Amino acid sequence: MADDRGSSSAGVLLAFLSGAALGAVAALLLAPQTGRQSREQLRGYARRAEGNLRDLAGRAGEAFEEVVGEGKEFVDSKKSVLREAFDVGREAMRRERDRLRGEDRG
Repeated sequence: MADDRGSSSAGVLLAFLSGAALGAVAALLLAPQTGRQSREQLRGYARRAEGNLRDLAGRAGEAFEEVVGEGKEFVDSKKSVLREAFDVGREAMRRERDRLRGEDRG
């Protein structure tokens, strides 16, 4: 299903971003830099991660809206088919009732 692929790719992306962030923090803690340089580098990573997460959230919202729209179209198409079937059934019932009434009189 499309939903499963979308949620699994979002999970993979989130896992990748989390791993990248943890790797960056570990590299900064083990790097021979001053505290100030390390903090600046961490801020840069945090800003990029925030931007990536915003992009991911935006794409997830768009995908959700698309799926909801497709769901509405599906329901509308099935509703139309059911309405037509109901109308045909009602018409067949009316004809049969009229036929039976005609036989009772004859």
